[in-house]
Amino acid sequence: MSEQRYVLLVTHTGRLEAVESTIEAVEQLVAAKLIPVMTPAQVVEIEEFLAAKSMDSDFLSAVHKLGTDIPENNLELVMVLGGDGTILKAAEIVRESATPLMGINLGHVGFLAESEREGLSHAVARVVARDYLVKERLTLDVRVLVAGNEVYRTWALNEATVEKSAAERMLEVVVEIDRRPLSSFGCDGVIMATPTGSTAYAFSAGGPVVWPSVEAMLLVPLSAHALFSRPMVISPRSLLAVEVLERSAGTGVLWCDGRRTHDLPVGARVEVSRSEKSVRLARLRQGPFTDRIVRKFSLPVTGWRGPEQPAE
Repeated sequence: MSEQRYVLLVTHTGRLEAVESTIEAVEQLVAAKLIPVMTPAQVVEIEEFLAAKSMDSDFLSAVHKLGTDIPENNLELVMVLGGDGTILKAAEIVRESATPLMGINLGHVGFLAESEREGLSHAVARVVARDYLVKERLTLDVRVLVAGNEVYRTWALNEATVEKSAAERMLEVVVEIDRRPLSSFGCDGVIMATPTGSTAYAFSAGGPVVWPSVEAMLLVPLSAHALFSRPMVISPRSLLAVEVLERSAGTGVLWCDGRRTHDLPVGARVEVSRSEKSVRLARLRQGPFTDRIVRKFSLPVTGWRGPEQPAE
C-alpha cells in the first residue's frame, strides 16, 4: 500500500478568491492522490461562506478534518491561501508539529508567501513532486510576569509588542537587555522582533531590514519621547525585557503577531528570548533575499548593469 500524504489547507475564509483557490487546490490534490485536510472550524466557515453565496460545497466531502480524522503529526505540509496574516494563523495551528508552511499570496505584500495566485497549479505540482526547500525561521518565547510571578506565556514569529492601551495616554517603560537596564522613556510602545518580522511592524516603525539568514533579535521603540531611542539589533542569545513603570499614566497591552494579546497592568514585566522551536517555510526557489525585497516592495532597479541571472 502506498504511503498516504496529508496536506493541510489554511484559507482566508472571508474572501471569495481565497475560497475559490481552495476549491481548486483540493481538486488538484485529490487528482494527485494526496489527501486535503482542514481544521473543523475552517470547514464550517467555508460551508457558511458558500451557503451565503448559494455556491456548491460538495468538494468538502474529500476533505479530512485535522484532529478528528488526521493527527497534526501526520501532516506533510501546510498550503496557506491568503496573505501574511493567514500564514501567521497557520503557523499557530501547527506550532507543535513544526510542519512546513507554503504560502500562496492572495493579500497585498505577502512577504512570507512563496507564490502568487496565478502560480497555484505550479505550486501544487511541486508539492506533489516533493520539489521544494524548507527554511527555518527564528521565533520568540514571550512571557509576562506580575510581582515576580509568570501570568502568561506565548510565542511570536514576527514580533512581540508592548503598547499603550489608551490612545490618549503615554506608556512609561524601562527597557532591559541581558538583565541590565538600558533606558527608560515615555512612548507608544516597544517592538521586539525577529528577522522575519523586520519587514512587518518593525519596518513600518523605522526598524532595519534584517536578512533571514542573520540570527538576531530587534528592539524598536514606538514614538519614544527620549534622546536615545534608536532601533537596535541584538544577539539571539540575549534576554530582552520591557517593564511598565509605576509612574506610567496608563496600562499596557502585549500583542504577539497581532493575534495573541494580554493586558499589562502597571508593574508588569515582559521578557522575550529566542525560542527553541522554529517555524519552517517551504520554498519553491532558492533566490537571494535581495530579489524578494525588490519584488515585494516593487523597488526601482532600472539602470543596474550587473550579471544576468539564469531563468528559474
